[in-house]
Amino acid sequence: MIARWAVTKNKAMDDYKKKLGSLADKIKNEKPQTPIQQVLPVKPITQPAKAEEARFNNWIPRELKRKIKAYGVQHDLSQKEITIQALEKFLEEKRSR
Repeated sequence: MIARWAVTKNKAMDDYKKKLGSLADKIKNEKPQTPIQQVLPVKPITQPAKAEEARFNNWIPRELKRKIKAYGVQHDLSQKEITIQALEKFLEEKRSR
């Protein structure tokens, strides 16, 4: 009984080795059928240089602030962007006089 088990085990092991051997030969001899992925280095995203910022803090009427907020929501602008645009326009008008 032990001899049958050993023979069966040896036969199974031989079959396994043959399968592995033929698989290794296929891998060595056959060219891949699917394209190999090409790896490229990631290009860093260059962002435009930001102007140095400074804090600008002042008091304005509540109603004016409410209007600025509403305008920002309607035109997809932040309060900061609106303030910068308004101050730049103001100074541009003052320079042209």
